[in-house]
Amino acid sequence: MANMIELKDVKKVYRSGGEDTFALAGVDVVIKEAEFVAIMGPSGSGKSTMMHIMGLLDTPTSGTYLLDGTDVSKIGKRRQAYIRNQEIGFVFQQFNLLARTSVLDNLLLPTIYGPVKNPVERAKQLIETIGLTDKIKNKSNQLSGGQIQRVAIARALIMDPKIIMADEPTGNLDTKTSHEIMGLFRKINEEGATIVLITHEREIAEFADRIIRIRDGQIVVTDTGERDRHAEETH
Repeated sequence: MANMIELKDVKKVYRSGGEDTFALAGVDVVIKEAEFVAIMGPSGSGKSTMMHIMGLLDTPTSGTYLLDGTDVSKIGKRRQAYIRNQEIGFVFQQFNLLARTSVLDNLLLPTIYGPVKNPVERAKQLIETIGLTDKIKNKSNQLSGGQIQRVAIARALIMDPKIIMADEPTGNLDTKTSHEIMGLFRKINEEGATIVLITHEREIAEFADRIIRIRDGQIVVTDTGERDRHAEETH
């Protein structure tokens, strides 16, 4: 598999009161196409900063970021905006849905900014995939937490992106619902999407193929997730 995401000596520095604080202190990471990777670390470790850089929501202070083989620093802001809309889907802990808007219309929001063939038909197919066809006209404030997160995931898929970035997507959910959501991510990955998942929970990180641990802005260890470890133990 080709490299989808590659960070080379990436640093993110914030300056305050004459002092530099390193959110990322020289990170090297490679994530391959169609890989499912969990980035795990405590609060303040730099994991969300790293995802924001990967998702073109932030820029590094120094270092190189190659996205699908292209040096991001050489891409203009308009092209970056296009990539964020067309090639990367985002799922956040706080869902970021419009509360008084229907499930269908929430899914259609990203299509305002970029072309999708038969957007309503695609949205309905995704709603069926997440098992909420009977809720298609419901407003998001009429749904449970797990249902809302399913809608957020479907919305991230509406543009058929290559990459899904998920920042603590199960943080507000109970254990049973969290596992259902992670099962949905696994299915999306098996269909070919590259997934980058941010979490501080080992149990959630185990759904990934590989776990990258970060602390104080530095990668401390990389290991396999439960699925790959099980495969290794049976060979």
